[in-house]
Amino acid sequence: MDRYTTLHSFVLVAENGSFAAAALKEGVTPVVMGRRLDALERHLGVKLMHRSTRGLALTDLGEQYLERARGLLKDFDEADASISHDRTSVRGHLVVSAPVAFGRRHIGPHAPAFQARYPDLQLSFNFTDSVVDLVRHGYDMGIRIGEVTDPNYVAIKLFPNRRVVCGAPEYFERQGVPRALEDLTRHNCLAFNLQGGQQRGWTFLRDGKQVAVRVSGNLDCNDGELLFDWVKQGIGIGWRSTWEIQAELKRGELVTVLDEYALPAYDIQAVYPQQRYLPAKVRFFIDYLKAIYNAPGYWETR
Repeated sequence: MDRYTTLHSFVLVAENGSFAAAALKEGVTPVVMGRRLDALERHLGVKLMHRSTRGLALTDLGEQYLERARGLLKDFDEADASISHDRTSVRGHLVVSAPVAFGRRHIGPHAPAFQARYPDLQLSFNFTDSVVDLVRHGYDMGIRIGEVTDPNYVAIKLFPNRRVVCGAPEYFERQGVPRALEDLTRHNCLAFNLQGGQQRGWTFLRDGKQVAVRVSGNLDCNDGELLFDWVKQGIGIGWRSTWEIQAELKRGELVTVLDEYALPAYDIQAVYPQQRYLPAKVRFFIDYLKAIYNAPGYWETR
C-alpha cells in the first residue's frame, strides 16, 4: 500500500464529503478512491468513515486521524521543499483560498498558464469572502486583502493597495461631494454586510488615528462585485480597494473622494502557515503572481 497516496486520498474524501468529488480532483474513479479507503481501514483495523446513500461522515477515530494525516502530508511536502529550493519543476497539489471578486479577476485567469508551466502540479481554488483557517481547512496558502495579524501565518506583500471612497461622477453631481468624514452620514453608502462589515463601518485615518465611521444606505450586499456594479451605476458610493477601481478611474467612470483620510496600507498579500520549509509549489505561485501584479499597467487594464 502506497501510504502517501492512501493518506492523500483519505484527506481528499474527508474534505470533499464524497468519493466522486475526491476522485475528480485526484483524476481517478470513485471505485479506486473507495478501494484506497478500504485498504487504509483494513491496515489500521478501525472504521474511519460511515458511508450511506446520504453521504459520508467521519467517525470519532476518523476525525482524530484526519488531523494527523494532514500533519503527515504537510511533513512530506516540507521534506520535498527542503531539497527542492533550486528546482525548476514542482509536482503535487496546491490548494489556494482567496476573496471571490479578487480571485475571479486576478487569480483564476492566470491559473491555466501557471499550470501549463508546471504540468505535474494540480491546482485547486476556493474563492470565499470569509476569512478561513488555512491549516484547519487544508489550504497551502491564501490571498488576503489587508493586514494579517495572526502570528502563525507568514504574509508576503504582492502589491500595494488602499481602501478609498469612490463614486460615479453623476452621483456626486446630484448629491454633492463629501468633504469631511462626517459628511458620509448624508450619503447613500453601499455597504458590504458579510461578517459584520456594515456594523463595523468604514475605517479611515485622521490625525494619525484610525476612525471607524458608521454608514448607511438603501442597498447592502455580501457580494463585492455587485456592490461595485451599483457604485458604477451611480446608485451610491462605496468603500473599495484601489486594485478594483484603477481601470474605471483611468476612464473617468469613477472618482475618489476623502483621499486624505484613506488608510495607508490595505495591501494584497499572500499568506501561508508558519513552517520550517516553504514548499516550492507555494513559493513558485507567489513569485508568479507577484511578477504579474507588478508588471507596468497591469491594474489599469483589468
